[in-house]
Amino acid sequence: MLRKADIERIESTLEEMFPDAFCELVHQNPFELVVAVALSAQATDVLVNKVTPGLFAAYPTPNQLAAAPVEEIEEKIKRLGLYRNKAKNIKALAEQLLVLHDGEVPTDRAGLEALPGVGRKTANVVLSVAFDVPAFAVDTHVERVSKRLGICRWKDNVTQVEQTLMKQFKRERWSKLHHQFIFFGRYHCKAQRPNCLECPLLDMCREGKKRTKGLLPPLAGE
Repeated sequence: MLRKADIERIESTLEEMFPDAFCELVHQNPFELVVAVALSAQATDVLVNKVTPGLFAAYPTPNQLAAAPVEEIEEKIKRLGLYRNKAKNIKALAEQLLVLHDGEVPTDRAGLEALPGVGRKTANVVLSVAFDVPAFAVDTHVERVSKRLGICRWKDNVTQVEQTLMKQFKRERWSKLHHQFIFFGRYHCKAQRPNCLECPLLDMCREGKKRTKGLLPPLAGE
C-alpha cells in the first residue's frame, strides 16, 4: 500500500507533466461523444477520430443514425475492429435514445449503462466529459499505470482498480486525473516501450525497476 506522500507525489507529477490533458476523442456534443467512446473499444482514439467525421456528417442526430441501414453504418466504420458489432450497437443506441430519452443522452449512470454498447468505462467518460460529473474511467492505460506504480494490485480487475483510485484521490480530481493517467500511459509509460530511464516516478515503479535493472548506477546507500 502506498503512503499518502506517494499518492500526492504521483498526482503532482502527472499535473506537472500533463497539465492540459483532455479527452482526445473529437466530438461536438454528448451524442457524438457516447458514440465515439462506444466505437473506441479495442481501437485507438486516433483511428476513431478518422472514422467519426464521415459518420457524424452522414448521421448527425440520433434520428438519422437510427434510421440508417446497418450496412451503411458498417461501411462508414469498417476501418475499426469489430465494426459489424459496433455498427449494430450504435444504431440500437440511437434507437433507444429516441424511444426512452426523447433523443437526448441520459445524464445518469444507470441510463447510460443501459444503452447498447455502453459499459461502465464509457458511462464514466460521458459523465465526466459531457456532464462534468466526477468519475474515474479505467481504460487500458489507466489500469496499466496504476498497477505499475503500485497504486493497485496486479490481480485487481477493472472495477477494483476504479474503486481504489477513487479512494486514493480526491473526488474533485477524478476526471482530470483520468485524462492525466491516460496521457502518461499513452505518451510516456507505454505498454511495450515505456520511457523508464527518463521517468520521474521510476523509483516507485515495479515494472520500471525490472526494465532498468543494471542500466542505472545504484542509489546512494545501496
